[in-house]
Amino acid sequence: MREALRDYVLGLGVDDVGIASAGEYASPASPPLESLFPGVRSLVVLAFREYSSCESPSPSLAMSGRLDLMEFTRSASRRVTAYVEGVLGGGAMAVPVSYPMDFTDPKKLGIAEVSLRHAAVASGLGAFGSHNLVVHPRFGTQVIFTAILTDLELEPDRLLEENPCTGCEKCVKACPVGALEEKGKTDLRKCLPNSQPHGSMANAAFWARFVDSTPEERKTMARSPEYLSTYQAGFIGFQYVCFRCLAACPVGTRRAGKRLE
Repeated sequence: MREALRDYVLGLGVDDVGIASAGEYASPASPPLESLFPGVRSLVVLAFREYSSCESPSPSLAMSGRLDLMEFTRSASRRVTAYVEGVLGGGAMAVPVSYPMDFTDPKKLGIAEVSLRHAAVASGLGAFGSHNLVVHPRFGTQVIFTAILTDLELEPDRLLEENPCTGCEKCVKACPVGALEEKGKTDLRKCLPNSQPHGSMANAAFWARFVDSTPEERKTMARSPEYLSTYQAGFIGFQYVCFRCLAACPVGTRRAGKRLE
């Protein structure tokens, strides 16, 4: 069953897959898995490699690459969920990359229902680096994850014996707002305004200023790059414009036959 599942996942074009026991998954902030999926026994974690678009100095091209990748992650996760339930006969629940989020409880803001970073580490797909992201032994930091929770008892993969992170701190130094300076923590108050400048907080701030503006000022604001970017983000999705911590990581092979040093 385990090998059939792995072959199916990789056959979809997913770049790597790891399996973790639900008992080995441990996230300090997210709720217990059992509260999300009663009877859960295993996590199937899918790894999706970022390609060179995230290295582009063009925010538009970099974000386009991320949007394409996120669309593929949803499709692949859906197919794996259907395979687990329809072929293997187990219950399955897909966990997306990040959104949607639960905004009803202020204490949960910025905290995922399932920490995909901790799931990836528990399934042997990587280890935490200096930037508090997961470093994959082949893809470095240029990788994102989804997971499938299942009530099937699957043999778990071993944890990595060695951390691929070299400790070079290039990711920390590359952050333009110093959000990674405290070891083991990402300062979201610094990161999000820079990486998602057209997110919900920016949207709220724009409309607060708009309400207090004169009619002439409103006309100017409605044609401003700030409004157009915020409007575009409303229907395209959350737009990251900074990928420096990902692009700076020297670990892994990004292109066939070429290894970064």
